Amino acid sequence: MIDLTGVAHRYGDRWVLRDIDLRLDEHRVGVIGANGSGKSTFARLLNGLLLPSDGRVTVDGLDTRKRGREVRRRVGFVFQDPDIQIVMPTVAEDLAFGLRHHGVPKTEIPALVDRALTAYDLAEHRDHPAHLLSGGQKQMLAIAAVLVTEPAHVVFDEPTTLLDLRNKRRVAAVIAGLPQRVVLVTHDLDLLTDFDRVLVFDDTRVAFDGPPDKAIPAYLDLIEP
Repeated sequence: MIDLTGVAHRYGDRWVLRDIDLRLDEHRVGVIGANGSGKSTFARLLNGLLLPSDGRVTVDGLDTRKRGREVRRRVGFVFQDPDIQIVMPTVAEDLAFGLRHHGVPKTEIPALVDRALTAYDLAEHRDHPAHLLSGGQKQMLAIAAVLVTEPAHVVFDEPTTLLDLRNKRRVAAVIAGLPQRVVLVTHDLDLLTDFDRVLVFDDTRVAFDGPPDKAIPAYLDLIEP
Protein backbone atom coordinates (compact mmCIF):
# COMPACT_ATOMS: atom_id res chain seq x y z
CA MET A 1 0.00 0.00 0.00
CA ILE A 2 0.98 3.66 -0.33
CA ASP A 3 0.93 5.93 2.71
CA LEU A 4 1.28 9.71 2.86
CA THR A 5 1.67 11.25 6.30
CA GLY A 6 1.70 15.00 6.88
CA VAL A 7 2.78 15.56 3.29
CA ALA A 8 3.26 19.03 1.84
CA HIS A 9 5.23 20.25 -1.15
CA ARG A 10 6.30 23.62 -2.46
CA TYR A 11 8.19 25.07 -5.40
CA GLY A 12 10.15 27.98 -4.01
CA ASP A 13 7.72 29.99 -1.89
CA ARG A 14 4.61 28.55 -3.54
CA TRP A 15 2.88 25.67 -1.78
CA VAL A 16 1.24 23.22 -4.20
CA LEU A 17 0.23 20.59 -1.64
CA ARG A 18 -0.57 20.82 2.06
CA ASP A 19 -1.89 18.56 4.82
CA ILE A 20 -2.03 15.33 2.86
CA ASP A 21 -2.72 12.28 5.02
CA LEU A 22 -3.80 9.31 2.94
CA ARG A 23 -3.56 5.55 2.73
CA LEU A 24 -4.04 4.17 -0.77
CA ASP A 25 -4.88 0.49 -0.56
CA GLU A 26 -7.68 0.16 -3.11
CA HIS A 27 -7.16 -1.50 -6.48
CA ARG A 28 -7.94 1.62 -8.54
CA VAL A 29 -7.76 5.19 -7.26
CA GLY A 30 -8.61 8.20 -9.43
CA VAL A 31 -7.23 11.70 -8.94
CA ILE A 32 -9.05 14.73 -10.34
CA GLY A 33 -8.93 18.50 -9.93
CA ALA A 34 -8.52 21.73 -11.82
CA ASN A 35 -5.22 22.65 -13.45
CA GLY A 36 -2.76 23.77 -10.79
CA SER A 37 -4.53 21.95 -7.97
CA GLY A 38 -1.52 19.73 -7.19
CA LYS A 39 -2.53 16.51 -8.96
CA SER A 40 0.65 15.91 -10.95
CA THR A 41 2.86 16.85 -7.99
CA PHE A 42 0.93 14.34 -5.91
CA ALA A 43 1.44 11.66 -8.55
CA ARG A 44 5.21 12.25 -8.69
CA LEU A 45 5.48 11.93 -4.92
CA LEU A 46 4.13 8.38 -5.08
CA ASN A 47 7.23 6.87 -6.68
CA GLY A 48 9.90 9.25 -5.49
CA LEU A 49 10.20 11.34 -8.66
CA LEU A 50 9.64 14.16 -6.16
CA LEU A 51 10.37 14.13 -2.44
CA PRO A 52 7.95 15.97 -0.15
CA SER A 53 9.01 19.28 1.33
CA ASP A 54 7.39 18.08 4.56
CA GLY A 55 6.05 14.74 5.69
CA ARG A 56 6.63 11.18 4.59
CA VAL A 57 5.64 8.94 1.69
CA THR A 58 6.04 5.17 1.97
CA VAL A 59 5.32 2.41 -0.52
CA ASP A 60 4.91 -1.06 0.96
CA GLY A 61 6.83 0.24 3.97
CA LEU A 62 9.68 1.77 1.92
CA ASP A 63 10.34 5.47 2.54
CA THR A 64 10.79 7.40 -0.71
CA ARG A 65 13.50 9.54 0.92
CA LYS A 66 15.62 6.60 2.01
CA ARG A 67 14.75 3.80 -0.41
CA GLY A 68 13.97 5.73 -3.60
CA ARG A 69 15.48 3.25 -6.01
CA GLU A 70 13.52 0.35 -4.52
CA VAL A 71 10.34 2.43 -4.54
CA ARG A 72 10.76 3.24 -8.24
CA ARG A 73 11.12 -0.46 -8.98
CA ARG A 74 7.80 -1.06 -7.25
CA VAL A 75 5.91 1.93 -8.65
CA GLY A 76 5.79 2.35 -12.42
CA PHE A 77 5.02 5.81 -13.78
CA VAL A 78 3.40 6.65 -17.12
CA PHE A 79 3.66 10.29 -18.21
CA GLN A 80 1.13 12.29 -20.19
CA ASP A 81 3.61 12.83 -23.03
CA PRO A 82 5.22 9.54 -24.16
CA ASP A 83 8.08 11.41 -25.85
CA ILE A 84 9.39 12.19 -22.36
CA GLN A 85 9.50 8.49 -21.59
CA ILE A 86 10.81 6.91 -24.80
CA VAL A 87 14.60 6.84 -24.56
CA MET A 88 15.86 4.30 -27.10
CA PRO A 89 15.94 4.39 -30.94
CA THR A 90 13.63 1.47 -31.70
CA VAL A 91 10.53 -0.04 -30.13
CA ALA A 92 12.20 -3.29 -29.08
CA GLU A 93 15.24 -1.49 -27.70
CA ASP A 94 13.04 0.77 -25.62
CA LEU A 95 11.28 -2.20 -24.05
CA ALA A 96 14.60 -3.91 -23.36
CA PHE A 97 16.05 -0.79 -21.75
CA GLY A 98 13.73 -0.88 -18.76
CA LEU A 99 14.31 -4.57 -18.22
CA ARG A 100 18.09 -4.09 -18.20
CA HIS A 101 17.70 -1.15 -15.83
CA HIS A 102 15.72 -3.39 -13.47
CA GLY A 103 18.43 -6.03 -13.47
CA VAL A 104 16.58 -8.69 -15.46
CA PRO A 105 19.07 -11.35 -16.66
CA LYS A 106 20.17 -10.73 -20.24
CA THR A 107 19.03 -14.19 -21.36
CA GLU A 108 15.44 -13.51 -20.24
CA ILE A 109 15.02 -10.14 -21.92
CA PRO A 110 14.24 -11.22 -25.54
CA ALA A 111 11.28 -13.38 -24.48
CA LEU A 112 9.87 -10.64 -22.26
CA VAL A 113 10.23 -8.09 -25.05
CA ASP A 114 8.45 -10.43 -27.51
CA ARG A 115 5.62 -10.95 -25.04
CA ALA A 116 5.16 -7.21 -24.54
CA LEU A 117 5.26 -6.48 -28.28
CA THR A 118 2.45 -8.97 -28.82
CA ALA A 119 0.39 -7.91 -25.80
CA TYR A 120 0.36 -4.22 -26.80
CA ASP A 121 -0.04 -4.62 -30.59
CA LEU A 122 3.49 -3.46 -31.32
CA ALA A 123 4.95 -6.63 -32.87
CA GLU A 124 4.84 -5.18 -36.40
CA HIS A 125 6.85 -2.20 -35.18
CA ARG A 126 9.64 -4.07 -33.40
CA ASP A 127 12.46 -2.35 -35.31
CA HIS A 128 10.57 0.84 -36.11
CA PRO A 129 12.06 4.16 -34.92
CA ALA A 130 10.20 4.72 -31.66
CA HIS A 131 9.79 8.48 -32.09
CA LEU A 132 8.20 8.01 -35.54
CA LEU A 133 5.28 5.99 -34.20
CA SER A 134 1.80 7.51 -34.16
CA GLY A 135 0.68 9.23 -30.97
CA GLY A 136 -1.39 6.26 -29.87
CA GLN A 137 1.41 3.80 -30.60
CA LYS A 138 3.87 5.92 -28.64
CA GLN A 139 1.59 5.92 -25.62
CA MET A 140 1.16 2.16 -25.84
CA LEU A 141 4.94 1.78 -26.03
CA ALA A 142 5.38 4.00 -22.97
CA ILE A 143 2.81 1.92 -21.08
CA ALA A 144 4.34 -1.36 -22.26
CA ALA A 145 7.83 -0.22 -21.23
CA VAL A 146 6.54 0.32 -17.69
CA LEU A 147 4.41 -2.80 -17.44
CA VAL A 148 7.06 -5.15 -18.86
CA THR A 149 9.04 -4.61 -15.63
CA GLU A 150 6.05 -5.89 -13.60
CA PRO A 151 5.72 -3.12 -10.99
CA ALA A 152 3.42 -3.69 -8.02
CA HIS A 153 1.76 -0.29 -8.50
CA VAL A 154 1.29 1.91 -11.57
CA VAL A 155 0.74 5.66 -11.59
CA PHE A 156 -0.71 7.21 -14.76
CA ASP A 157 -0.46 10.99 -15.13
CA GLU A 158 -3.16 12.01 -17.63
CA PRO A 159 -2.28 9.24 -20.14
CA THR A 160 -5.18 9.94 -22.53
CA THR A 161 -4.93 13.74 -22.82
CA LEU A 162 -3.05 13.74 -26.15
CA LEU A 163 -5.00 10.87 -27.73
CA ASP A 164 -7.95 10.57 -30.08
CA LEU A 165 -11.08 8.67 -29.01
CA ARG A 166 -9.95 5.31 -30.44
CA ASN A 167 -6.63 5.39 -28.62
CA LYS A 168 -8.22 6.69 -25.42
CA ARG A 169 -10.39 3.58 -25.44
CA ARG A 170 -7.35 1.35 -25.98
CA VAL A 171 -5.53 2.90 -23.04
CA ALA A 172 -8.66 2.70 -20.89
CA ALA A 173 -8.97 -1.01 -21.70
CA VAL A 174 -5.36 -1.64 -20.68
CA ILE A 175 -5.83 0.19 -17.39
CA ALA A 176 -9.09 -1.67 -16.67
CA GLY A 177 -7.36 -5.02 -17.10
CA LEU A 178 -4.34 -4.43 -14.89
CA PRO A 179 -3.91 -6.59 -11.79
CA GLN A 180 -1.66 -3.97 -10.18
CA ARG A 181 -2.82 -1.15 -7.96
CA VAL A 182 -3.50 1.83 -10.25
CA VAL A 183 -3.47 5.53 -9.42
CA LEU A 184 -4.86 7.49 -12.37
CA VAL A 185 -4.63 11.29 -12.65
CA THR A 186 -7.08 12.37 -15.33
CA HIS A 187 -9.43 15.02 -16.66
CA ASP A 188 -11.39 12.28 -18.46
CA LEU A 189 -14.10 11.60 -15.89
CA ASP A 190 -15.58 8.72 -17.89
CA LEU A 191 -12.50 6.65 -17.06
CA LEU A 192 -13.35 6.73 -13.36
CA THR A 193 -16.94 5.50 -13.23
CA ASP A 194 -16.03 2.04 -11.94
CA PHE A 195 -13.00 3.01 -9.85
CA ASP A 196 -12.92 2.13 -6.17
CA ARG A 197 -12.05 5.61 -4.93
CA VAL A 198 -11.56 9.12 -6.30
CA LEU A 199 -9.58 11.97 -4.72
CA VAL A 200 -10.58 15.52 -5.62
CA PHE A 201 -7.80 18.10 -5.29
CA ASP A 202 -8.52 21.79 -4.85
CA ASP A 203 -6.31 24.66 -3.66
CA THR A 204 -3.41 22.41 -2.52
CA ARG A 205 -5.56 19.99 -0.51
CA VAL A 206 -7.80 16.95 -0.90
CA ALA A 207 -11.24 18.54 -1.02
CA PHE A 208 -13.18 15.28 -1.37
CA ASP A 209 -12.34 11.59 -1.00
CA GLY A 210 -14.91 8.97 -1.85
CA PRO A 211 -16.50 6.73 -4.49
CA PRO A 212 -16.79 8.11 -8.03
CA ASP A 213 -20.55 8.60 -7.90
CA LYS A 214 -20.02 11.12 -5.10
CA ALA A 215 -16.55 12.46 -5.93
CA ILE A 216 -17.27 13.43 -9.54
CA PRO A 217 -20.35 15.57 -8.64
CA ALA A 218 -18.31 17.18 -5.82
CA TYR A 219 -15.61 18.08 -8.34
CA LEU A 220 -18.12 19.48 -10.82
CA ASP A 221 -19.59 21.64 -8.06
CA LEU A 222 -16.12 23.02 -7.34
CA ILE A 223 -15.42 24.06 -10.92
CA GLU A 224 -18.83 25.51 -11.77
CA PRO A 225 -18.57 29.29 -12.33
